[in-house]
Amino acid sequence: MVTRVHEDIGSVWVEFKKDLENQTLRNILIENYLPLVRYNAERVWSKLPDGVDLNDLMSAGVFGLIDAIEAFDMERGVKFETYCVPRIRGAMLDELRTMDWVPRLVRSKASKVEAARKEAEAELGRPPSDSEVAQKLQMPLEEYEKMKAEASAINLVSLNKKWFETDSYKDVREIDIIEDTKGEDPTRVIQKRDVMKLVTKGLNRNERLIIILYYYEELTMKEIGTTLGLSESRVSQMHSSIVNRLKDQLGRRRPEFAAQ
Repeated sequence: MVTRVHEDIGSVWVEFKKDLENQTLRNILIENYLPLVRYNAERVWSKLPDGVDLNDLMSAGVFGLIDAIEAFDMERGVKFETYCVPRIRGAMLDELRTMDWVPRLVRSKASKVEAARKEAEAELGRPPSDSEVAQKLQMPLEEYEKMKAEASAINLVSLNKKWFETDSYKDVREIDIIEDTKGEDPTRVIQKRDVMKLVTKGLNRNERLIIILYYYEELTMKEIGTTLGLSESRVSQMHSSIVNRLKDQLGRRRPEFAAQ
């Protein structure tokens, strides 16, 4: 399990215990037992959900190894490998606890909700409704919905989690493939711009502004009138006239669109 990189590690231990401030000897010991850190990190990591970085566990394990090296008592007759493993794994578990912001109470609620949902689904033979899960938990629906909302916090995903690996130097991560629901589709922006040019072609300034403000800025006739210094009725009258003219123009050009 541990590949020793120093031929006489025993003598290194003896010399280090005589001088605990000797950084060179300490580094030799760390390098010698580093494979033990990787072995335990990989064992812990294999049982964890996606999103936990193996390197983070190894870094924590190295600190545990350093503590073990400094505290190890050679006179007790215990092999260092046996002594250090609990400290290495303990440091890794401490790191996991600091990484995991979800309180134990939230995890407990999530477990109860999921257990009740599975039990109800097994009995009904279909996915249960919220009211059926609430009944299974013997609690009011409102209380269940609150509990479900609190439990949902456990399902948050790190945006730095790898989505898939690529042949390039940079892996694709979750944040790279999340859809920006607030951003406007560039294709749609271009289409709207082209339609606006087509519709407003041949209109004077006020007519063009009425179309843009009404259909694109979604202002009311009254707001447009205030902007242009016209009455609401005048804006409405101009709008009707513009629409009728546009219908005539599009009717005459219909064969062009059909040909495309």
